[in-house]
Amino acid sequence: MDFIGAYAPSHLTFLLEGFLVTLEVAFLSIVFSFAIGIIVGTLRYAKIPVVSRILAVIVELVRNLPLLLIIFFTYFALPEVGLKLEKFYAAILALVIFESAMLSEIVRSGLNSVEKGQLEAARSSGLTYSQTLWHIVLPQALRRMVPPIVSQFISLLKDTSLAVVIALPELMNHAQILNGRNVNYVIPTFLIVAVMYFVVNYALSVFSKRLENKHV
Repeated sequence: MDFIGAYAPSHLTFLLEGFLVTLEVAFLSIVFSFAIGIIVGTLRYAKIPVVSRILAVIVELVRNLPLLLIIFFTYFALPEVGLKLEKFYAAILALVIFESAMLSEIVRSGLNSVEKGQLEAARSSGLTYSQTLWHIVLPQALRRMVPPIVSQFISLLKDTSLAVVIALPELMNHAQILNGRNVNYVIPTFLIVAVMYFVVNYALSVFSKRLENKHV
């Protein structure tokens, strides 16, 4: 094990460059999947005829597919129908598709956890269904959803490593490149990669607990 060689400034910089790509992919995926997840989860909660059923089928289909398969589909299959995406955008699209389905279930469960009496009381006071949902139900549900949503974001950050299969220049891809240069770099490289993932994920976990305690 060559720790000195593996942790040369140029190698650490190379890993950090890959980690920045990982964080960028994760951030964009989180933003888009969160927005879509809220919309889909809310529409399913509202039980709109036909729309809710179609969304339920799509969500269940996506949730029961491996993320790796979705990544292959966005990068290798979409070009067959005329939609060719760069590795960066193919990875984001795959993550957004998968995580939106997961988050929509969290949102729907959170909305269902709000007492029906509050919904009825708000409606009887003159609020429309959409006003009740936006001002009464959703704010309470979001507070309850913080822990599972953050946990899903942590999973998303870790799932970005699967994009190594399409050679996205993220952290794991750069780690593999370093390991290919010298077999003695393998353990030191994977150790520093583990530390990078741990630091960010642990920070998210602490943030989640503080938000949860704040709203208890």
